[in-house]
Amino acid sequence: MKLLGLVGTNANFSYNRKLLWFMKDLFPFVEIEILEIAGLPLFSEDEPELPAGISAMTEQLMGADGLIIATPEYDHAVPAALKSVLEWLSWESSHPLKELPIMIVGASLGKLGTVYAQENLRTILQSPGLEAMVMPGHQFMLSEAKTAFDANGNLVDAKTIKFLESSFGAFVDFVSVMGPVRQELLSLDALAGASEE
Repeated sequence: MKLLGLVGTNANFSYNRKLLWFMKDLFPFVEIEILEIAGLPLFSEDEPELPAGISAMTEQLMGADGLIIATPEYDHAVPAALKSVLEWLSWESSHPLKELPIMIVGASLGKLGTVYAQENLRTILQSPGLEAMVMPGHQFMLSEAKTAFDANGNLVDAKTIKFLESSFGAFVDFVSVMGPVRQELLSLDALAGASEE
């Protein structure tokens, strides 16, 4: 199983990046490749073509079985940099997130974790042009992230790790079940598109 982990911020330091790298180490039985959004330009419909970084990300997404998005919470929503990337991907003609199984995780400094950002992200991912298959439930929200990791980038609380393992196990099952469904839906879309030509 090939999964991608998207760091949902362009900040140089991020607890969400730490979380994804911890997940990569914690779950070696699947392949998790970490993607960064730093350096990608702000979305604009005036651009004559897709930025090279978005095209490269699209190729990676098209070859993945699932996607994990780790989002911070800025003002009760996802960061502008992440929203911009999703706008590029919805504008992209191949719509690489369409029917792709997605798990949302998040880390923040506050006590509520990323509850508002995760709900905001779910709404965005279900919009026309994206139409992703977001895993229901199993929302992993890491609160008080500043004290959640040790010096080596590992989560320190056993209950937190156990819940992450449970949530990720549910995502692996979700990808396994929905993967064939996704292929069937994409095939039907392709046939419908061909018949309209």
